[in-house]
Amino acid sequence: MKALAAVGDNVSDIYPSLGRAFPGGNALNVAVAARKAGMDAAYLGAIGTDEAGRAIKAALDSEGVRTERLRIVEGPNAYSVVELDGGDRRFVGYGLGVSRFVLDARDLEYLEQFDCVHSGARSGTEEQMEDMASAARLSFDFSDRPSEYWEPLLDKVWMACFSGTGLDTDGVHELTRQVLRAGPEVLLITEGSRGASISTAYGETVHADAEPVTPLDTLGAGDAVIGTVLAGVLRGDDLGVVMSSAMSVAAQVCAHHGAFGQGRPFC
Repeated sequence: MKALAAVGDNVSDIYPSLGRAFPGGNALNVAVAARKAGMDAAYLGAIGTDEAGRAIKAALDSEGVRTERLRIVEGPNAYSVVELDGGDRRFVGYGLGVSRFVLDARDLEYLEQFDCVHSGARSGTEEQMEDMASAARLSFDFSDRPSEYWEPLLDKVWMACFSGTGLDTDGVHELTRQVLRAGPEVLLITEGSRGASISTAYGETVHADAEPVTPLDTLGAGDAVIGTVLAGVLRGDDLGVVMSSAMSVAAQVCAHHGAFGQGRPFC
């Protein structure tokens, strides 16, 4: 079985309008999605000693994600405050809590057992991307950050992930050209309601349309696509099948609140 370790952010996503909180964060969500897609998955991050941190740990255990290198740090867990606007999520507040950490030598040795390490722009791991890439192939979610952010980092990345929701077709093509000439072997661009596309340095490109759905909550859909695609690419599955599966998973995520459920009451 192929194995993936996700390194970085986790949050308690708080929905005041629902009075509930859900586990989330790009790195954590990708680990859960990869596990659901059949991978051996681990999460390496820092959780707090409050109720939110305990809920994060319980959710990881429930989803079968490994936590051997999970840090439990005295203090509050990271959180974000989420509002829904017609099914689309908006982040209106956040707190980093105890989430920031630095990988040590034992962490990096641990990561060497995995086929891939995933992290992202919300994790604060940029300074250690080279270390992670030395341990295993590195997937990194650049989200919708500007080129000034991602251009100096691309040469460390095996699979680059971007949110292209705000780009038109020409913009997606230009981003693809710029990224693949800079070093990554694989590029994944999620495009919201338009679907997603995957391109490789070997000239393959596959676009998959999003499945028709009236979203209840789009939170975590892009992360679920990343985790599902990573699982399929690492197994060597047909890219068309991989992308079709990822679109089905994204539609399922949009049908419930939170990135993967596991909600709890929050007052």
